[in-house]
Order: sequence, then structure tokens, then C-alpha cells
Amino acid sequence: MNVLDLLSDLVKIDSSTQEGANQAIDYCEGWLRGQNLRTKKFEIDGAKMLLAEIGEGEKTIVLNGHVDVVPGKSEQFSPLMKNGKMYGRGTADMKAGVAAMMWVMTLLEKEQLHCKIMLQIVSDEETGSNCSRYLSDEGYRGDFVICGEPTQLGIGLQSKGVLYLDLIVKGKPAHGSRPWEGENAIIKAFHQYEKITQLPFASESSDMYEFPSIDLPIIEGGTVMNQVPDVCKISINIRFLPEQSHEEIIKQIESVVDGKIVITGMGEAIATKKNDPYVQALESACVKMKPEKDINVFGQHGSSDGKHFAKYGIPAVEFGPSGSDWHGDQENVILQSVDDYIDILIELAKSMERT
Repeated sequence: MNVLDLLSDLVKIDSSTQEGANQAIDYCEGWLRGQNLRTKKFEIDGAKMLLAEIGEGEKTIVLNGHVDVVPGKSEQFSPLMKNGKMYGRGTADMKAGVAAMMWVMTLLEKEQLHCKIMLQIVSDEETGSNCSRYLSDEGYRGDFVICGEPTQLGIGLQSKGVLYLDLIVKGKPAHGSRPWEGENAIIKAFHQYEKITQLPFASESSDMYEFPSIDLPIIEGGTVMNQVPDVCKISINIRFLPEQSHEEIIKQIESVVDGKIVITGMGEAIATKKNDPYVQALESACVKMKPEKDINVFGQHGSSDGKHFAKYGIPAVEFGPSGSDWHGDQENVILQSVDDYIDILIELAKSMERT
């Protein structure tokens, strides 16, 4: 078996449900044990997670990956090789990263490392992110965390924070033929949303981001065609900059809206520094193994499980193989980038003895 066979086996597992994702965890456990690696398996709220560790020393590098995927068409769980790429659900996001990390563990297991490498494979990153939170809270943290999300072999140094909120706005009901006698809660709610997009926090920027992200993904209001709706709920998705605080954002929103605010979700931003020694070591490994490639160091608009480690002050980055159309119908990973990724991770681990 080679790493592409391992990746192909993982893609064949429909892990878009918790049951399927747990099946993928069990497969990874069996595969790693078949390579004579010792593993630990945990479970929280029905979601499984897996640990394996090699090496020795005071420093620990955490390789964190998830095997759960978003739903796909049935044919996407039959991996297709074409023009140097593998197509299929989860090839990019992020079973290629997981397969490569597993392969790295087997290649480094016999090496005399001066650091520890802890592999973490979780089953709920797309749906809840409870597994990585559990591992970090239980002390499985290390000194540097790499989440193997697809980054085109660039280094996702930072990520925006997450703030989900519902705004419940009340109007006044009236007959649909005489809307001037009422107050349309849907229209009122949308005007509240527009006010939020004009608040000071919405126009702030940083070194890696031109602006925060604000989206209106869900709106609920009205029951019948001939009545002015008297209640509307809008759900707002805010991705704030690492330099911003969710407390200040909420305070600004409260100052302009007329309605009830309910916070439904929150995740801290990741603000890893470019001059962090581990980041510099990773960048050096990239340059050494791919000298012809410019290393893109950037800020992610989305989030990753790295946030659960960053909250403890641990530098966390996203770093993974090259691919495209993740969550789409033509999701794929570039196969050469998987080999390059393996080489870079091995070089990083070996470089720890030189730092």
C-alpha cells in the first residue's frame, strides 16, 4: 500500500454522517495499528477521535486532521484519478491531509527524533468541532499545532473569529391589503441588518485582512400572504478580525438595533505570529523541500480546529496539500502536493533537533 491507496480507502468511506465518520476513525485506528503504532481512542457525545504519538523530547508537534466530510453525491465516494489529481468527496477537505499525516507517522516512527509528534484524528470538525475542543481541554495540546486543511502548501497563519447571532425583531400585524396600517417585521429586520454592516467594526482592517465578514444566511418571518408579518428572526454570521473582540462587536450592535439579540455561537480568532519560531521552522522546511515555490503566508477567512489550541496560547496554523472545489461537485487534490506535503512535514520534524 502507498499513501494514495490509503487516501483512496478513506475517500470510499462516506463519512458525511457521524456513523460514517466514526467508521473512518476505526479504519484509521486499524491501519495505524497495522503499522505497529500504538493508538488511543476517545469518544464524546457519540463522536470518536484517535491519537497516536511517536518520538521523544520536550517539544511536541501536533498534527490535527478530520475525517468527516460534508454530504456528497454517491459517485463522489468512488475516487477518480485523472490528470494528476484524485477527485472525490473529502480528497481536499481533508482526507489527503489525514492520509499524509498518517503516512508521515509511519516514516518517522523508526527515526531518532528529538521531538514528539502527536497525531490527532477527529470526526466532527464540519459539524461541531467538539472532539478537538475535548482533546485540547484534556491537555493533548503540544507546542505547535498544524491543522491539515487544504492551503495549497501555503501557511494559514491566522483565521477570523466566529460570532453567530439571531436578531428577533417585532413589528405590527395588519391586513396585507393595507400594509401602511402595520409595521412589516421582515423589512424592519433587514434594515437592522443594514445598520450592522455600517458599524465601525465592519470597516476595520489588519495586516492580513481588508475587512471582517458579515453575512445574512437565514431569515424567518411571516405566516400567510394576506397579513403584515409582526415577527421576524434573522441569523447573522460575523467573522471578525484577530485584533477585534466579540464583546465590543456585540456592544456596537446593541447600540443600533431594535430587537432581541441571541448569541448562538462563538469561536475565537487565531492570531499566530509570523515570527513564531515554529512558524519559521515550517517556512524553512517548505523552502528547503520546494525551493522553486513561493511560500504564501496568509490569513484564513474561515475557521479551523486550531482555535481550540490557540486559546491556550499555542501557535496554530493551517497547512495542507493543494486542491480545489472542496465542498463542491469536483472536489480534488493534486497528487504531487501530497508527496510534497509529506516531505515538508518530515523535514520539519527532523529540523527540531537543529533548533
